[in-house]
Amino acid sequence: MPSTESCPHCHAPHQYLYYNNGKQHTQIQCKVCAATFQADNRFKRALKSKYFCPYCQHALFRWKTRRHVIIHKCCNDNCQHRLNAINQLNPAEKALQKIKSSQFKLNYIYREYLFQTHELQHSAPLKPLVDITKIHNSQNVLGLILAFYVSFAITARKTAYILRTVFNINVSYQTVLNYAEAASFHCHRFNLKFKGPIDGLSAGDETYIKITGIFAYVFLFISSKSLKITSYHVAHSRDNQDAIIAMREATRTADPQQKITIVSDGNPSYPDGIHFLNAQRPKELPRIEHRQVIGLQNLDEESTIFRPFKQLIERLNRTFKFHIRPSCGFKSDNGAIALTTLVVTHYNFLRPHMSLDYETPIDVPELKNISTIQGQWIKILAMATA
Repeated sequence: MPSTESCPHCHAPHQYLYYNNGKQHTQIQCKVCAATFQADNRFKRALKSKYFCPYCQHALFRWKTRRHVIIHKCCNDNCQHRLNAINQLNPAEKALQKIKSSQFKLNYIYREYLFQTHELQHSAPLKPLVDITKIHNSQNVLGLILAFYVSFAITARKTAYILRTVFNINVSYQTVLNYAEAASFHCHRFNLKFKGPIDGLSAGDETYIKITGIFAYVFLFISSKSLKITSYHVAHSRDNQDAIIAMREATRTADPQQKITIVSDGNPSYPDGIHFLNAQRPKELPRIEHRQVIGLQNLDEESTIFRPFKQLIERLNRTFKFHIRPSCGFKSDNGAIALTTLVVTHYNFLRPHMSLDYETPIDVPELKNISTIQGQWIKILAMATA
């Protein structure tokens, strides 16, 4: 018997082991505890498994390896979890399962995430080189720049041209961009501070932007009743980690006992993120529920019920694209994050909604008596820098 062998049950050394099946030398029996086990290394995979199925106690095998998560799966066909899932299928689904079994996830699945909670950092504008309180121009000029560039979705060059030809204010388009990035640093903290509680149901989706000519993504989440944007995150991928960051921020200000439901499309990153968030929540708190709206047609009951909320986030995506389309892409990540932050500030605090009786999603009493939009921008910056 090789000296590297030992009993996996009682840890007896190789002197107490012998081959139990003659010349094949594949099965070993222990003289101490009488246990039998396989000598071939391929049969020792279960002994090295990190996770086991809670329903049948079988070892989970590594099914898929992705960038931020390892998916483990139970391979026992007689597992109680699998049998219960099969019993819940209707006759049409059972017939389809025999033909295309890959369309159904019936076995128990466990996800091992490869990142820690402190790594979930929300995208935020960098600290600017320009001090917004010590600029050469007046605060009214700053308010006009944000009004034209952000609220009215005019390019930086056209904004500088309007200020120069209409108001006789000589600023360059680079000054417009510098002021916008400086203002976004303070508006980001203002957005997080005054976001307030969220509704029980939120919808989320990701939309495309271009940074240095390469596609990037902006995750947006909106509350179903107040219509305020509860989360915005700029990322270069739409993997599990980025979806978790966006959903974590979307649920940050919720009441601990509040029942939360998130509606999304069929992106697999969202159910993975829900799984991670529920694993981090205390067991006594209610679980976060997830509803998926698949495709453009209502082919199932869940899509039929939650289709209006999916349309809500799609409408928000079009509004967001209206404000960033004049930029024709971004030259840096900070430029994309800065404009996204300012658009969210405009959407939540300055833009009236017809469905809300022309009120803003988040009510700030300090802005009520200010009639001009540039004055409201100045007031927001004054509150953010105070």
